[in-house]
Amino acid sequence: MPAQKPLSLERIFASPDLAGSQPRAMKLSPDGKLVTLLRNRANDKDRFDLWAIDTVTGKERMLVDSLKLGSGAALSEAEKMQRERARIGGTRGIVSYDWSPDGKRILVPLDGELFLAALEGEAVRLGAAGALNPAVSPKGRYLSFVRGGNMVVLDIATRQEKQLTQGASDTVSWGVAEFVAQEEMDRQAGYWWSPDDAHIAVARVDESGVAIVNRAAIGAEGTKIYPQRYPLAGTANAVVELYVMDPLGERQVKVDLGEDKDIYLARVDWAKDGKTLYVQRESRDQKRLDLLAVDPATGAAKVILTETAKTWLNLHNNFRALADGSFLWWSEKSGNGHLYHVSGTKWTALTSGAWQVRDVIGLDEKRGVVWFTGNRETPLEQHVYSAPLSGKGEVKLLTEPGWWNGGVMDSAAGRIIVSRSSPEQPVQLYLADKDGKRLRWLSENALDGAHPYAPYRSAHVHTVFGSIKAKDGSDLFYKLLTPKLEPGKRYPVFMIHYGGPGAGRQVTRAWGGVLQQYLVQRGWIVFAIDNRGTPDRGKAFEDEIHRAMGGVEVEDQLAGVDWLKAQPFVDPKRIATYGWSYGGYMTLKLLQKAPGVFAAGIAGAPVTKWELYDTHYTERYLGDPNAKRSAYPASNALADVAQISDPLLLLHGMADDNVVLEHSTAFMTAMQEAGRPFELMLYPGQTHRFAGEGVNVHEWRTIERFLAKVVAGD
Repeated sequence: MPAQKPLSLERIFASPDLAGSQPRAMKLSPDGKLVTLLRNRANDKDRFDLWAIDTVTGKERMLVDSLKLGSGAALSEAEKMQRERARIGGTRGIVSYDWSPDGKRILVPLDGELFLAALEGEAVRLGAAGALNPAVSPKGRYLSFVRGGNMVVLDIATRQEKQLTQGASDTVSWGVAEFVAQEEMDRQAGYWWSPDDAHIAVARVDESGVAIVNRAAIGAEGTKIYPQRYPLAGTANAVVELYVMDPLGERQVKVDLGEDKDIYLARVDWAKDGKTLYVQRESRDQKRLDLLAVDPATGAAKVILTETAKTWLNLHNNFRALADGSFLWWSEKSGNGHLYHVSGTKWTALTSGAWQVRDVIGLDEKRGVVWFTGNRETPLEQHVYSAPLSGKGEVKLLTEPGWWNGGVMDSAAGRIIVSRSSPEQPVQLYLADKDGKRLRWLSENALDGAHPYAPYRSAHVHTVFGSIKAKDGSDLFYKLLTPKLEPGKRYPVFMIHYGGPGAGRQVTRAWGGVLQQYLVQRGWIVFAIDNRGTPDRGKAFEDEIHRAMGGVEVEDQLAGVDWLKAQPFVDPKRIATYGWSYGGYMTLKLLQKAPGVFAAGIAGAPVTKWELYDTHYTERYLGDPNAKRSAYPASNALADVAQISDPLLLLHGMADDNVVLEHSTAFMTAMQEAGRPFELMLYPGQTHRFAGEGVNVHEWRTIERFLAKVVAGD
């Protein structure tokens, strides 16, 4: 066993990553012979290269070296912002790739240029500088991308380009998802090829009516002002239209999306034969979702399915068109998210019960089986399952209990790439057959002597899970990490929370990272609890925050504090609370609701005034801020700043385009006018997620020093 070393902030944020290899974007080649993935470097954990693993022999090789192929050129502002919204803003090198259908080449965007990489290792520059959102067409004849706001198609054989659209400007673009689609709707695409290469459905986005937020990207060497079109809650959205065109640019048909222009283009899919275009149209209030069947020749549309809700509808990526005209659909109409086979007006439930289906990962129509992820066993875990399309027969569990699992399948649904982790084991990858049997490790990432975490492994603290009851009787799950407890001694608590809807759960049986282990080694108890309003627990659990943000979430977090204070090993006077983004908002609401309960609060990039946040997210939960009985004043974090009496540290990136800096400046002004002191650390050039080894060390050193100053010792 290697000698035990204490964790340090410098080592946590340095390379190689202490979690070992952190591959992403796993895919099976069209012929199933290779698994491709993006793997980070040992000497630069934020730079990714393209690798391939032979599925038979397990032999690994680098296909594209990002340092050798890349130019190092600066990315366009549009691509930078797309990466931010995809939560990969701090990554370098290769961030995406696309297999050609024949399996002989891979499209690799790198440093603003496009390359076609052969499996032998050679890559050809395509001369498409400035390309955004590149893709290979389904049949492999064309390469498509957006340049200068217009849709461009390149014939791969002849290298001839054809610009399909005209009229792009500062406010009009083709083939690019608008801000809220990228940030809030999980729709990164702005165009969609038909399976036969005959048509492309292309979105036209007009942002001329959208409010301008002059985002000041304040950096070390000056300030750049970006007049960003940002749809503030209650203001105009972009107008999105949809057109069907052919790759030769000879024909263009406008899709009939209805008379109401103030809608969201939620999803776009094609039938397998390319003869029908399926469009999901969402109402502005997000209480109605229509599935349209569109004739690509005329643009005529008819509604074939409608879902409604009293609160809001969650979007999903689980639509699959089947060969016979029926389709796979996901719905929360039962109170939980489940899969249905819809044929005409007949809905056949494929799953049911008090649990959630998350993502469809594979479908085999001939065998009549669908594969998906979900949490039937426990909300603390995610697993891969299969179920018959007939709705008759059992839902089969295909992964091992005790883990948080994800899955990717090939187009034939013959094999599964399973990614999994646990509180004791960072991410592993293995190849499994369609029944979940492991065929071989792709990345065992074993915590052996060669692993970066090996010198720190013996001090690793186990995570304890449990639950307490909310006021309404709901189970609230928590996790607890403690130092070795000495009899009679009481310890300070570092309480971590996010608390918002849609994402950010803290309490799962997944790898929690080493920063929490560092805090435990420094003598802190680490505690987190998932409150009502968080996802994966059913619609009623999530609906608790409808028109009442900052209500039950605060109540449930304080219930967690009450539980902590009842434990004999907890020092009730030394509980610090920390959160980022929605979690930062929660820190402020907690300090306002319960002065004197916390020894300190840390709020990172907090939302403070919901009118400053975007339409799709904010109106989903709080409605229209212009309504007579607006829920915004009570949900904001500005009116009650005078109630804050506990020490507070506020952190924010000065180039944040998600939770813009104005949220913090508005809060700072309110605190100053109320005569309330607080501490502040701003980060020039940093966006919503801080990036850079030195910056991350500084961030957490700042937090440590703040806590050492305001949280009394023994």
